[in-house]
Amino acid sequence: MVLIVVTSWFDIVLNFLIFRLMKQKMFGGVSVQSHLARLTILLVAASFIASAGIHAQRGRGQAAPTNPRAAAPIDLTGYWVSIIVDEWRFRVTPQKGDIAYLPLNPEARKIANAWDPAKDESEGAQCKAYGAVGVMQRPGRLHITWENDMTLRLETDAGTQTRLLRFGIPTPRDQQGEPSWQGYSNAQWLVAGRALLDLGGLGFVPGGRNPGRGSARGGTLRVVTTNLRPGYIRKNGVPHSSNAVLTEYMTVIDGQQGDTYLSVTASVEDPTYLTGPFLRTYTFKKLADAKGWDPTPCWPR
Repeated sequence: MVLIVVTSWFDIVLNFLIFRLMKQKMFGGVSVQSHLARLTILLVAASFIASAGIHAQRGRGQAAPTNPRAAAPIDLTGYWVSIIVDEWRFRVTPQKGDIAYLPLNPEARKIANAWDPAKDESEGAQCKAYGAVGVMQRPGRLHITWENDMTLRLETDAGTQTRLLRFGIPTPRDQQGEPSWQGYSNAQWLVAGRALLDLGGLGFVPGGRNPGRGSARGGTLRVVTTNLRPGYIRKNGVPHSSNAVLTEYMTVIDGQQGDTYLSVTASVEDPTYLTGPFLRTYTFKKLADAKGWDPTPCWPR
């Protein structure tokens, strides 16, 4: 006879798994080594599931949010204006051949040094610097809204571009359509460094073990963008290829004067033209309304 004492989600899951293994041991001829290996794997799984269950209970029986919009740990919506201080040279008026501080391989340097904006215009590619990799660097404003419960809509007045940040399981690459300037962006909330996981009926809960008291409040939005058209990392012809992967971390910060800022840390990886990740942080200040919002076309020069 086996006595089972249930004290938590972990006990429920663990005892169920142990019971199954005992049954297999008695009737399935499972070896001791195999038995122990399976038990180790299932203990890890039980720990993760139990932890998620604890988070899902949300203290006093409050249900976990059931979609990314409701689960948002921070508010990214509204109008934001770019704050450019020490990179004016590169972000506003980059000159041909000014490719300092970029991990470029020889081929990328050759392409950048041969930049011809008139050629881009004649080919209808004047928005090369306004794709997902470059548009967040352009001076201007952002307008962020929820298009639906699963999608954030990020618009820029510079170049009149629109990015869709989609939550959930990413669409397979062969179903994302043709590469585009803004590519395909998959988004995920992070809370205290842990991803919010969709547990179906249990809602969205932080994965991993509960770090206990002292954890950081708020959260971060992680966005990974692929399926991009070849474009420019900088406006002066520094290239990225269709193999580029853009990873962004968006966080809201409170200023000392009561202002609110959006910090976007972006990393570009491109095996075709870069010898390592190109990492930068861009800052935006929140605005009270749409005053100053001025959509403009892509300027290739």
